[in-house]
Amino acid sequence: MSTSTAAHMPGATRFDEWLLNKHWRRTTLAAPPAGSRLSAVPGDGGIPLIGHSLEALRLGLDFGLKRYETYGPVSWMRAFGVRIVGVAGGDATQVVLANKDKTFAQQGWTYFIGPFFRRGLMLLDFDEHMFHRRLMQQAFTRPRLTGYLEHVGSAAGDGVRSWQPGTFLVYPAMKRLTLDIASRVFMASELDGQQAALNKAFVDTVRAGTSMIRFAMPGGRWNAGLRGRQVLEDFFRRNVPAKRSSDSNDLFAGLCHARDDNGDSFTDDDVVNHMIFLMMAAHDTSTITTTAAAYYLGQHPEWQDRVRRECAAAGPGPLDIDALEGLRDLELVIKESLRLVAPVPSMARKTVRDTEVLGHYIPANTMVALSPWVNQMIPEFWTEPDRFDPDRFNDIRHEEKSHRYAWMPFGGGAHKCIGMHFGMLEVKTLLHQMLTRYQWSVPTDYRVRWDSTALPAPADGLPVVLERL
Repeated sequence: MSTSTAAHMPGATRFDEWLLNKHWRRTTLAAPPAGSRLSAVPGDGGIPLIGHSLEALRLGLDFGLKRYETYGPVSWMRAFGVRIVGVAGGDATQVVLANKDKTFAQQGWTYFIGPFFRRGLMLLDFDEHMFHRRLMQQAFTRPRLTGYLEHVGSAAGDGVRSWQPGTFLVYPAMKRLTLDIASRVFMASELDGQQAALNKAFVDTVRAGTSMIRFAMPGGRWNAGLRGRQVLEDFFRRNVPAKRSSDSNDLFAGLCHARDDNGDSFTDDDVVNHMIFLMMAAHDTSTITTTAAAYYLGQHPEWQDRVRRECAAAGPGPLDIDALEGLRDLELVIKESLRLVAPVPSMARKTVRDTEVLGHYIPANTMVALSPWVNQMIPEFWTEPDRFDPDRFNDIRHEEKSHRYAWMPFGGGAHKCIGMHFGMLEVKTLLHQMLTRYQWSVPTDYRVRWDSTALPAPADGLPVVLERL
């Protein structure tokens, strides 16, 4: 393997190396219309029947980088039962996300996660999407965020304070804690013994989208996802009547009461669908980001000391919104962690008509996959992209401005993450609590392996040595 690949694949087996470096039989996707002057999309179908599903799941970022290096910013492959055109690099990404002629629809997401997160905000298109987004935006105003932070600070303090020194698995502890925070903020309640069942349901629904067997076979991931969806739907639907009659300030009640200028509101089905999607998105992405930041701070004690001094100067917390926004060094670390480990490593679209990207012809009804993680790791945008270097985001260097879509952990275009400001404040709160209570480390030769089966997660849970200050 190359030095770059080795940096992303700690503990890689010979099978991994073979998967990454095996020969791809180059072909093209579809002939462009005669006289169009467009080029056919290069690529290959992969192994018969399963295509490139195995490499995509097992190798993650390295597979995406290899495709980009081999074929360029637009290429095709077969995976997960369909032909997929992969799009990476700044200019190609911009064509898809700008979506000026409304060619690239969210139906791509529907194929992968529609049965489990049906009609969540990310799966809606065009005018319908804007209607739902405008209503939901009422739950993410600055006054609302200020109120939410009281719950975030209280839950984060209680959770982090309970951790015991010694060898400590960051990821599972953080996932429990962020789900607790999401329940307090979005529902104004604690889960009271239901956390384990709901956490499993969320995990199963997220993992189901990349299942190679895409029907309800007993014991399969797809079937587990359908069961998980039912658990979540039953839970939220039971709570809708109480929230409709409640005057509480949580997001669940806010969705029940939201009205647009014409007095239109969400149906019960809308509320349930949005709560399932938002609860998943809120706690999964925050878990990944905080875990990644903890890993890099464990690897780089000089940065851990630097941000700890900043956090200590801000006070023991819980911090208000202004104090959290003032943690500038911590924000550098979080942004660099988001770059190195993209919480949503790929995004899906589907063409509704024939179109082109950078002169490549893409037929109607073609699945399109964008690669934020690849964009965030290519050398044309980033100095030594494999290196942890938070100062690349400082006011002098601003490497993220090398291209509008060089750094895109929150997506882009009309579907840019509606909760990105809340997410940054939550991660800052969690890390502030960790840094003012503990110091931690990982062995010098330890390299985490990110499981790419669904959203990135440390395969070993990320063990650190935790010491109380």
